[in-house]
Amino acid sequence: MANKSKLRGANFPSAREEMPSKLEDMPEAYRLAYTDQDFLLREELRGLRFHLELQKPEMILKEHGVESTIVIFGSARFLSPEDADIAFKAAEAGGDPAKIRASKRDQRNSHYYQQAQRLGELITAHSSNCDPSEQLYVVTGGGPGIMEAANRGAMEAGGKSIGLNIVLPHEQAPNPYISPEFCFRFHYFGIRKMHFMLRAKAVIVCPGGFGTFDELFEALTLIQTGKSKRVPVILLGHEFWRQAINLEFLRDEGVISPDDVNMISIVDTAEQAWQQIVDFYELSPGECLSC
Repeated sequence: MANKSKLRGANFPSAREEMPSKLEDMPEAYRLAYTDQDFLLREELRGLRFHLELQKPEMILKEHGVESTIVIFGSARFLSPEDADIAFKAAEAGGDPAKIRASKRDQRNSHYYQQAQRLGELITAHSSNCDPSEQLYVVTGGGPGIMEAANRGAMEAGGKSIGLNIVLPHEQAPNPYISPEFCFRFHYFGIRKMHFMLRAKAVIVCPGGFGTFDELFEALTLIQTGKSKRVPVILLGHEFWRQAINLEFLRDEGVISPDDVNMISIVDTAEQAWQQIVDFYELSPGECLSC
């Protein structure tokens, strides 16, 4: 036995001598699995990452008693009236006709920023007199434009709101009006979509591009197929939506059911959109929305 011990000591370094002294210098296999980012990002663990992205916001929102939301979608490119005016003056000073035309369009579209901001105010002001379990929270995609406007309105009304940010090739920074405890970040669009609809009591859609249309038709499909409960889907802006989509044409072509046309309503102001929600849930003045 003594000979074996002597032999090993002479020919084989001890574990203490073989292993690095600093944890960060340890071999990859030694890392705890839940702290090993390279391991967690392996293709085989995509399902686990799905679960984590679903579970983290779910747990945090439950801990804060968030049960009901109003989802507001719309273009990330629309400017506030203040920023649109600054851009127009800069374009005029530059003298480029194309930039002047674009800045005039941005001034016109800043109307939608105002309406989204007003929506955030109306929704949040309504909840200020409600029990925590009956409060409505504004939820947006967390970025600029319409998203910023809605979160801004909620903050200016003295309440909290939610931002569901997404990792994009050109990184999207969260707007400064999201409540910090509700500022989430997603890698997977699919999980983010689930969180938009899980607590939604209404979906309000301002004009927007591909992302806005994606979210609108995702919501309509979920409701049409019964995967989500029936909630008001409200489009803001007759002038835009009457040219952007034509559900009557789809109905006449037989690709949607006649009743599907009634899944949406179109309004022109934040007040009209809020009234649609009040009417749908048959809320009396001052009455809170029961979950």
